[in-house]
Amino acid sequence: QVQLVESGGGLVQAGGSLRLSCVTSGIIISIKTMAWYRQAPGKQRELVAADTRGVTDYATSVKGRFAISRVNAKNTVYLQMNSLKPEDTGVYYCHLLTTSLRSYWGQGTQVTVSS
Repeated sequence: QVQLVESGGGLVQAGGSLRLSCVTSGIIISIKTMAWYRQAPGKQRELVAADTRGVTDYATSVKGRFAISRVNAKNTVYLQMNSLKPEDTGVYYCHLLTTSLRSYWGQGTQVTVSS
């Protein structure tokens, strides 16, 4: 059973930083993509950042402020978030996609940015 566990969320003032972590457990044969999504209240879940075998992609709204990094040996992914804004508030979810296109989600971690 594959599980993803996020941590690192919390309350921070605008301009501050947080680092999210996502640790996976279980047997994973081959990972294609690890990514972070977020969902703000009343909005759809959106892609924040993704790492597909070393190639990264970011939402326009976070480019230059957020950085995704991945430790393949540990099946772990991080999201460093700097210069946080109130509009970054939401529940952040870790996502894993295998090469056989199996999809896994974490439970989410709350990030709240106060103005």
